[in-house]
Amino acid sequence: MKSKTNIVLVHGAWADGSSWGKVIPFLQQKGFTVTAAQIPLTSLADDIVVTRNLLAAQEGPTVLAGHSYAGVVISGAANDAPNVKALVYIAAFGLDEGESIDALSKQGPAPAGAAAVRPPDENGFLWIDQDGFAKAFAADADLVEARIMAAVQKPLSINSFIANPDRQPGNICRRGTWLRRKTR
Repeated sequence: MKSKTNIVLVHGAWADGSSWGKVIPFLQQKGFTVTAAQIPLTSLADDIVVTRNLLAAQEGPTVLAGHSYAGVVISGAANDAPNVKALVYIAAFGLDEGESIDALSKQGPAPAGAAAVRPPDENGFLWIDQDGFAKAFAADADLVEARIMAAVQKPLSINSFIANPDRQPGNICRRGTWLRRKTR
């Protein structure tokens, strides 16, 4: 009997696993076993460990999908995960050797809404100003949904933003993960 394909969804910065709430039922109706990660956004290494632990709990072939910042996370988590058969980058970062999201973000003009991201707080976390959240992060959401997302946003550690994946413990984001695996 052929085993079902699992799909593990990894959220990006300023969100949590519930951000996949509209996608999960659709995938489940198609017969997939779906799990959404709850990464802590405290460091790239922490986020990869949580995702790897979730991958280890999957039985059978697994598609690993990430949005935005989670592109870096899934690249690291997929290394040495034999059950991961494909990576899906949804408006996500796929870094090359020596890159960080911070360095990549400085290569061109600032994206729309970037001014709404506040400087790191006293604990080193980045927040999006609630008044600018809809424009910066949730332009396609209705106003009520965007306000809820702003109120429950999960901050991103500045360490996650500036981390060079090649310099993480155990070189967790080896170069070219997205080149060596089937990607979409």
